[in-house]
Amino acid sequence: MKRLFVAVAVMAGMLIPASASASTYHPTGAFSSFGECPLEVEGLAACVFSESTGGYFEVGNKTVPLVNPVILQGGLTGSGVSGEFQAAANGETLSKAPQPVPGGLLGIEAPGWWPWWLQSWFNNQINEGLTGVNATVELAGSASDVSINTVNLIIENGTAISLPIKIKLSNAILGSHCYIGSDSNPVVIDFTSGTTEPPPPNEPISGSAGELSITEGGALVTLSGGALVNNSFAAPGADGCGGIFSFFIDPLVNSILGAPSAAGTNAAVLEGVLQTAEPEAVKASE
Repeated sequence: MKRLFVAVAVMAGMLIPASASASTYHPTGAFSSFGECPLEVEGLAACVFSESTGGYFEVGNKTVPLVNPVILQGGLTGSGVSGEFQAAANGETLSKAPQPVPGGLLGIEAPGWWPWWLQSWFNNQINEGLTGVNATVELAGSASDVSINTVNLIIENGTAISLPIKIKLSNAILGSHCYIGSDSNPVVIDFTSGTTEPPPPNEPISGSAGELSITEGGALVTLSGGALVNNSFAAPGADGCGGIFSFFIDPLVNSILGAPSAAGTNAAVLEGVLQTAEPEAVKASE
């Protein structure tokens, strides 16, 4: 039961992009994903590796699908209902996976009635050109700012994870400091594996805790096919876009996005697979 609680607690981590750097540790076999588990942390109860390959973020007028996988890696201390998320061993708890913003800076997309191959070609020209924009979800603050309620996750009711994020918008025009949200003013998303209760005009959407499998003598737990959802959070306007020209560029970006956007006009859905492992088993596999 303790393993089950720890495992489902971490499903909340389905949110975050993989790093290409070499692993700090070198676990093997079924535990090879846990190379950044913070094994040196005292009282570590579980190693965490989760990957989301589906879902989307919607802020104001823009919906950004997850095209590139997002990964969360690290660990959990404590057990049962309470527990604190621990940063990855190399500090890259929330790595960065840019997602192309459909239509780019100008919001131009191919009409749906075009042939699929022509739509694909046209949209790629926009996304890969000067007007193309990437959106990258980053953790606002530290790993310990993430809060988890394992009971709510299991029973598919209430907040499973509260995640403070900021969203970086980047291209040659916007520069490297264009963000929706910040460390001091994060976009706080209270994900649930149950059904949301959003304010109008959003309609409820449902998540899932996923299917559970326990292998390696109980030391490795996998949840697959789960989804975390929220469509009741608010988002501030973009800030810092265009560097010294931000006074002019920020309003343009916000007019395209429809930001700032009130609660009930945004949404986030994350779908994927996660794994948790007993730290002792990870160490033994090296």
